[in-house]
Amino acid sequence: MEFMNHISPIQPLWEPLSQRGEDKGDGQASGLIFADIFRSAVDNVRQTSDEHNRLLYGLATGQVDNPAEVSIAAAKASTASELLIQLRNKAMDAYSELMRMSL
Repeated sequence: MEFMNHISPIQPLWEPLSQRGEDKGDGQASGLIFADIFRSAVDNVRQTSDEHNRLLYGLATGQVDNPAEVSIAAAKASTASELLIQLRNKAMDAYSELMRMSL
């Protein structure tokens, strides 16, 4: 019984708004979380694209030994950009639905 490990609690993906100090009660904090999600998606596209370009250059100059790394990087870059496009499309759909609502 001495060797049992305790299960750690589930950690949130981001800290609660009350801990961020951004909860103003007017929805601005949730807008910041939304902006952070988009910013991280754009950064992910940039990083994966840069990695793919670096590996392509390495393949062209003979510095990459495994061509499979290049195709994996291409798939990652493609998936990251598709995710960003889908996030944008969903945001535009949500905005359109909000604009159609009558108050």
